[in-house]
Amino acid sequence: MASVTFKGNPVTLQGTEVQVGQTAPDFKIQKSSDLSDYTLASSAGKTRVFVAVPSLDTPVCDMETRRFNEEAANLPEVEIVTVSMDLPFAQKRWCGAAGVDKLVTASDHRDASFGENYGVLISGGPLDRLHARAVFVIGADNTVKYAEYVKDITEHPNYEAALEAAK
Repeated sequence: MASVTFKGNPVTLQGTEVQVGQTAPDFKIQKSSDLSDYTLASSAGKTRVFVAVPSLDTPVCDMETRRFNEEAANLPEVEIVTVSMDLPFAQKRWCGAAGVDKLVTASDHRDASFGENYGVLISGGPLDRLHARAVFVIGADNTVKYAEYVKDITEHPNYEAALEAAK
């Protein structure tokens, strides 16, 4: 399992850590735009960047999602998906207020299949059942090209490395 902390304190993650080179695990999450299901097949044939965040309503997640939204304009062939446990209604409201319209936001609130299958589901503590901060780049062939489990949940991911992997 990936080893991450929250403000320096160890966090227990459930699920399986994803490794570069493996086939990307499937999942079923709910898109905030229209409440439809979103799976790995929803964006088949494209390079995807999946960004796991604890909640859009926190400062680092807010800045991170805005940054990936800006970068999406330069990557028209890439689908960027921000995944959190926020309800899809809250995600949609947040996107409208933040002017975020170039990426997909989706909720893992139903069964935490993304969180478990990508090893980012937090177990116990103040962030119980939220996602740890992580970035995964999945190639058009469904192979994991990049995986970063951010060491401390309060820190930003390595944007440059993730974006380079997506190009």
